[in-house]
Amino acid sequence: MSTVRAQRVVTSGTFSLDGETFDVDNNVWLIGDDEEVLVVDAAHDAAAITAAVAGRRVTAVVCTHGHDDHIGAAPALAAATGAPVLLHPADRELWDAMHPGRAPDGALGDGQELLVAGAGVRVLHTPGHTWGSCALHVPFLDAVFTGDTLFHGGPGATGRSYSDRDTIVASIRRRLLPLPGATVVHTGHGPDTTIAAERPHVPDTV
Repeated sequence: MSTVRAQRVVTSGTFSLDGETFDVDNNVWLIGDDEEVLVVDAAHDAAAITAAVAGRRVTAVVCTHGHDDHIGAAPALAAATGAPVLLHPADRELWDAMHPGRAPDGALGDGQELLVAGAGVRVLHTPGHTWGSCALHVPFLDAVFTGDTLFHGGPGATGRSYSDRDTIVASIRRRLLPLPGATVVHTGHGPDTTIAAERPHVPDTV
């Protein structure tokens, strides 16, 4: 029996919002074993992600939020793998701006349990970076996949449309910081960190 693990694929492209465009590198995460995987964020390059999947069954393409750099390749990846695309409904407006006429295949909800290669993946709704932002807690791996909600150095960006600083801080304090301190934080951009390392970087109050 193969071991469940997290695999990082870095893809490059652009992020556009509020009339501005930036070059970005994104972390795409594959959670699973030698037989099946769950893809976290289909960023930029469906072909690169499909190559990393390497013929394994894809149980779902989970979008941590609806920014275009995290969902751009989702329809193409779904077509290539036959997997459903899942997104929190609060980010549907962002999705529709990128993919008009192609709805997500399913909705993410707080507390929802996904399963891949026998490992449970729990959805945590963490609004603030966007209204529909979600993290994925995988106790089997002692890991949480936070998208753009929590990074090495603290909370993700706010100040643009569909975001709010007080809300993201409250989400992190209520949903993420109570996780065990050794929990590895796999982020949407940049290096990993841990819950314990980030506790000092999150304000005590909002």
